[in-house]
This record gives sequence, C-alpha cells and structure tokens, in this order.
Amino acid sequence: MRSETWFTADLHIGHKLIAEKRNLPDSAAHDAVLAMHWDVTVAPADTVWVLGDISGGGRGSQQRALDWLAARPGIKHLVAGNHDGVHPMNPEAHKMMPAYLEVFASVQQSARRRLAGRDLLMSHFPYRESRASDDTHSRFEQWRLPDLGSWLLHGHIHSSRQLGDHCIHVGLDAWGLAPVSINKIAVMVDAAEAAGQASSADGT
Repeated sequence: MRSETWFTADLHIGHKLIAEKRNLPDSAAHDAVLAMHWDVTVAPADTVWVLGDISGGGRGSQQRALDWLAARPGIKHLVAGNHDGVHPMNPEAHKMMPAYLEVFASVQQSARRRLAGRDLLMSHFPYRESRASDDTHSRFEQWRLPDLGSWLLHGHIHSSRQLGDHCIHVGLDAWGLAPVSINKIAVMVDAAEAAGQASSADGT
C-alpha cells in the first residue's frame, strides 16, 4: 500500500484551556479524541509533519506530549512552534532536542518540500502581515517567513479558517481535529491558483 503524507499543528496535548476552547470536557478527553482521529487517519508507513505546539509548554507537559506522539502511527517530523522547547527562540533549545529526536525523525524551525513543481514551505507561524492570521501580537515577528510567492503551510492561529494569501492553515482547529492530507493541500492550491488566474483574466 502506498504511503501518504499528512500535516497538522497545534496538538496541545494535555492543555486544559485548549481542550475547553475545543468544547471538550477536559484534557484527557481532548487527548483521547485527538488520538482517535490520528489513529484512524495515519498508517504506520505514512509521514506526518507536525507544525508546532505539541503541548502547552513546560518540560513535563512536553514529555507527556512526546509520549503521546510516540504511541501514534506514522513517521513524524516537527517544525517547532513557540510552545515547543526546541524552537530556537528558546535559549536552551539544545537541551530538549535529544528527547524530541527520540520521537521525531527531524526537528526544524521551518521546512521546504516540492508539491507538483511548486515550493511548499512549512512554518508554525503564518507569513508576516498575512490576512490568514488573527494573531495581533508582534512578539514572534522575527520567526515569521516573508511571503516571496511560495505557498506556506502553518499553524498557530487556532482559527477555523483554512485558506489565506499564499497560506494554508493546517492546525487542528481548521480540520475537525484531524491531520490533513497532502492531496487535499494540492487540490486547495490548484483551486486557489485557478481562481487567481481567472480573476486576473477578468481584470478583477
């Protein structure tokens, strides 16, 4: 069977406040729902890119999230978020790296892959000044990528909105608390580009 590639972000395992925002009674129920969605979606040979925030932060919270992830199927890669101790904004990121590399095949600040001849970038954060973002804080500005024309997959915003300017939000809040497939991403990119070309042709 052919393997698939999936994307997700903002797991926030064990995070009580996020569980409440997602209308789940507590963090245990939240984590169980996420596990159910992951386990029925991802096969052992599949690849999953997690675009940041596996927990709410704190060393113990992160380790519990790593244990949760270790129990999930798939080959996992992390693009770190602001709640992940391995993000370079954390001056002691190197101290958490060994624990993360026991679970993730790679850990990066950002990443790039090819999708049907296009560059597809990945970051926890949306592009600078992106209308896909409802985050009004500027404290992470230096960690955001500039929009130079490539499509960006991101998390961070905890919104139900999936599509922005050259951005696709892959966070759980936009996808029914489940990972989204690269095939779905490709369809969205094709449709957005076709709509943009049609608008240009119409002069709108």
